[in-house]
Amino acid sequence: MAVASYARAMDHVGVMAIDPHFRWLDRVILDLHFDACLFQRDKLPGLWRSGPVFVTSPGGGPPAYAGPPAESVPALMAETVDWLQNDDLDSHVAVRAAMAHLHVVSIHPFRDGNGRIARIAQSLVLAREGLLAPEFSSIEEYLGHHTADYYAALQQVQGGGYQPERDASSWVRFCVTAHIEQAKQRLALIAGAATRWAALERLVESRRWPERLVIALEHSLFDGVERAAYSAEADISPATASQDLRRLLDAGLVAQQGRTRSTRYLATEQLRRQSGEPVD
Repeated sequence: MAVASYARAMDHVGVMAIDPHFRWLDRVILDLHFDACLFQRDKLPGLWRSGPVFVTSPGGGPPAYAGPPAESVPALMAETVDWLQNDDLDSHVAVRAAMAHLHVVSIHPFRDGNGRIARIAQSLVLAREGLLAPEFSSIEEYLGHHTADYYAALQQVQGGGYQPERDASSWVRFCVTAHIEQAKQRLALIAGAATRWAALERLVESRRWPERLVIALEHSLFDGVERAAYSAEADISPATASQDLRRLLDAGLVAQQGRTRSTRYLATEQLRRQSGEPVD
């Protein structure tokens, strides 16, 4: 439910990103929180908190962070959205997005889900500048692999309590690094896919098979290829698709898994070696 709700909020981000009449308002943050936390009715989704909030330390002991008093939240969030709408508009979008994240998570305006809504606000800043692809509009993937570093970066800049006068440069550096590392990873994936596709093209060409079989071979390397899906993507009849898959079976490049409608064809070790993919 948490994943589905987060996805709903990000769908909302996608709509607001292309809205020509969009304005940053406190209602934007409140509505995104409602989307992301709808399944937690007891946490009052879409409403500012009315009491104190603390972030617990991983090892116990004193709180790692204490948010500002609840009565200050509406004014602080109004100041934040006013800044997002009107100030520092010439700053690089990655910097503005990082600071949006820091402002929201430091104010900690909700009973729960503050980290989620801070990351979603960061994504909205980026998406409003046309960075809609997930690998560029969010650093969620990087944070998932560097969770401890994420919390350490926040604690370093926050200093245990709401202190907006503190130097935030280390936090911005952390976020920019996350964007760069995600971009590098995406480029590596693209390069790997191009190399793999070229190897499959050479394999098909060497056997004088129709070029469309590259599609079947590519899918077999991952989740497997199904006749109906292959038929639709290659724009061929089901009978031709069956013949193609039988050809790959006879060549020892794929192995059949399941029967009838659930039949899938998965790459063999032989195909993995010839395509340069890791062999399990």
